[in-house]
Amino acid sequence: MKGRKAGDLRARSEDELTEEVDTLGKEIFNLRFQRASGQLENTARVRQVRRDIARIKTILGERRRPAISQAKARS
Repeated sequence: MKGRKAGDLRARSEDELTEEVDTLGKEIFNLRFQRASGQLENTARVRQVRRDIARIKTILGERRRPAISQAKARS
């Protein structure tokens, strides 16, 4: 499985992205558990999943930022 591209992620809804972060969070937990027990074969996957989570959270933050600044401007 290859890392997710930012362009592909931007086309998704906030709910889909939030669900993806949850899924990747579970995956990273399992990968860390495998690494600790010596069963992890693809060590690069940990880094890839971590970066995918960061990429999604960045996109979610970008979407929420304009809404926050508009709310502040109204008050």
